[in-house]
Amino acid sequence: MGSLRKGGQSASGRRAKRTSNGSGASVDYETLAHFRYELRKFQAFSASAADRAGLTTQQHQALLAVKGFSNGVPISVGDLAQYMLIRHHTAVELVDRMTRLKVLSRRVDSVDARRVLVSLTKEGERRLRKLSKIHQQELRSIGPTLMKLLQPLRR
Repeated sequence: MGSLRKGGQSASGRRAKRTSNGSGASVDYETLAHFRYELRKFQAFSASAADRAGLTTQQHQALLAVKGFSNGVPISVGDLAQYMLIRHHTAVELVDRMTRLKVLSRRVDSVDARRVLVSLTKEGERRLRKLSKIHQQELRSIGPTLMKLLQPLRR
């Protein structure tokens, strides 16, 4: 699969396919396809890395959400559900499994006993740090390709 070059040409030398969508605006299907392909490769990399760390991709994403959205304070299970775009009961089940893995801890909110707060354990911090380092390296590696693919869409 070739990358796009300046002027809308792919690495194979073919001109990027652009078609009108009926409203006069053109759609660059080749760029969109290449971009989605690169995202899927990153997702496959991420899933494999999570698996090697003994986590599912959803568990990895939950650790990242708890760390990234918490500003250093525990977040509620409801907030976790919102950040992950999942239903509350699904987040509860996820937290249950992650608590058994000893990567998350939970406690009842002292201000509102209806809320359950979650935070990373030392083990969760360790696994997330390791995963985040290799994800940042991978993003640095694919960043230039993604930037090239996004350029034609900025016009």
